[in-house]
Amino acid sequence: MINKLVLLALIYNPLAALAINLPQQSAIPGGVVIVPLENHNAVKPRVNYNNKPVMVVKDNEQWFAVVGIPLTAKIGQQSVTVGPDKQSREVTFTISDKQYPTQYIEIKDKRKVNPTNHDITRINAERAQIDGALEYWMDKAAIDFNFIWPIEGRVSGLFGRRRVFNGQPRKPHSGMDLAAPIGTEVHAPAAGIVRGTGNYFFNGNTVFIDHGQGLVTMFCHLNKIAVEDGQLLQQGAVIGTVGMTGRVTGPHLHFGVSLNDVRVEPRLFLPERQTVAGDEKD
Repeated sequence: MINKLVLLALIYNPLAALAINLPQQSAIPGGVVIVPLENHNAVKPRVNYNNKPVMVVKDNEQWFAVVGIPLTAKIGQQSVTVGPDKQSREVTFTISDKQYPTQYIEIKDKRKVNPTNHDITRINAERAQIDGALEYWMDKAAIDFNFIWPIEGRVSGLFGRRRVFNGQPRKPHSGMDLAAPIGTEVHAPAAGIVRGTGNYFFNGNTVFIDHGQGLVTMFCHLNKIAVEDGQLLQQGAVIGTVGMTGRVTGPHLHFGVSLNDVRVEPRLFLPERQTVAGDEKD
């Protein structure tokens, strides 16, 4: 059960008075939950969710866990584990239901729907590289959540859509698609370190940016990559250009956000913008 101090914190909504900027909270599968922690010590508490380390940030004397919720999360009560193993405690929160629409897509390259054995060998090798970038943990005290849009393209594919390729169900959409002409410059949404680049079977030319404490952004289907692994980036730096490499139906940027190795809704990190003609809507 949530202890009294945490319950009072939730009731009085401490997020409304935060001095720091945090992602928008959305307690649904694929969302982000901000969990107040009953810990006023100077030392940052250790927090885990589903056996993965969780981002913890401080505002004044209050620590907060910033938790990415997987699309596969069960509806109802969830919890994070706070503290070392022998002295750990549970802090609970509730996940509400969210029904994502189904998207039907026709792919001309049949191998991108039904890979050959040779393709599967490549995909499995690439999976290890991708997981290495998304699972990487870099301790960082201050996290910049003031993201900018990587490009100004039309939103052509929203996060979480259940996808059916050529009549065959596949995994839900793990990011947001932004349509733009080939060659459009793609910008880093916030400062970070390039945690990996590569050309992948499904994702095409891809860049991963590590922003600290398990917050990683990914940029797929690029035409050109303009950065190198380990490179330090400032917000707005050009990381590549829009393309149509990998599994695509046209030129666009797949922009993904991973938090505690969970793919979450990118729009929770982005500022509001004016609607662009043709934007896909919820």
